[in-house]
Amino acid sequence: MRDTLLIALFAFLGAVGAGLLGAVVLRLLRHRSVTVSLTVVAAVTVTAMLAGTLAVARAMFLSPHDLTVVTTVVAMAAVVSLATALLLGRWVVARSRELTLAARSFGEGGAFSAPEGASTAELEELSRELAVTSDRLAASRERERALETSRRELVAWISHDLRTPLAGLRAMSEALEDGVVQDPERYFRQIRTEVERLNSMVGDLFELSRIHAGALALTPTRMSVYDLVGEALAGADPLAREHGVHLVGGRVEPVPVEVDGKEMTRVLANLLVNAIRRTPADGTVAVAAERHEDCVVLSVTDGCGGIPEEDLPRVFDTGWRGSPARTPPAGAGLGLAIVRGIVEAHAGHAGVRNVTGGCRFEVTLPAAATPV
Repeated sequence: MRDTLLIALFAFLGAVGAGLLGAVVLRLLRHRSVTVSLTVVAAVTVTAMLAGTLAVARAMFLSPHDLTVVTTVVAMAAVVSLATALLLGRWVVARSRELTLAARSFGEGGAFSAPEGASTAELEELSRELAVTSDRLAASRERERALETSRRELVAWISHDLRTPLAGLRAMSEALEDGVVQDPERYFRQIRTEVERLNSMVGDLFELSRIHAGALALTPTRMSVYDLVGEALAGADPLAREHGVHLVGGRVEPVPVEVDGKEMTRVLANLLVNAIRRTPADGTVAVAAERHEDCVVLSVTDGCGGIPEEDLPRVFDTGWRGSPARTPPAGAGLGLAIVRGIVEAHAGHAGVRNVTGGCRFEVTLPAAATPV
């Protein structure tokens, strides 16, 4: 037993010496290739074995022949170990370089494609993460392009919409100044109408800029959607009478919600104004509010005749009008974009779908928790 412990002690001391030397070498070469590191590890393993063997041989007074045999066996093991380490290192380095080139391609604007062939588990995991990152980056680029296109369209629409009333205001003011107007009161009324329209457009732009900047401050309060819809219907009733459109709000459940009353009233007002203007005379605009499990669905259904299927995904985009005509009745194309921004700020969702004779705009909001 005592001899076995001595052999273990001498072998351990020899291996520790080789291990410490290997640790120093690894630290000095830590910035080199993984091939070098693997070779050093293999060399340390064989050197530790040889050092332990030599220490035990010296302590046990082995014959020179036996020591030569042991040393030869260890040397052959060293050759095989070093060759294996070199092959493994070169393979790992080659796979890493392929992965680097693939990652560089999607970083420069392309799509990531994982290198073919087998690889280590760590490199495979890295490839999967890079693929996921590539997909997210592609989606982000697509959103950025869509947003940039939307901005350009908005600038074009707003420039036209601002220029038209301003030109009219200038012409009317010059006519009044020159005293060539036979009915000044009519001009004053028209000027007031144009100023109110400009004020509304500027207000929409300001609201949309707050939404995009994330500066929309909400003050949620608990209220019933019945009161919310009733207030919106009362505000839209004069416009509906002017256009000869019937407002219907019979299917409204008194479901509680926690929303900013002012902002949500604006959402419903924008939807109602849009529906009334798109619905022909003697048509109907229906408002409903229903509870679906843990959410509340507010809907406004008009009689516009429907929206082309290819345009449905763009309805809530900034600047979308549903008509190529740049005429004042088309508006600035900001109302539905504001609707989506306010609803999403309430952790809700705004959508639209075609129904018989028109389309149905839906606003989904989280239902207020029932008091215990």
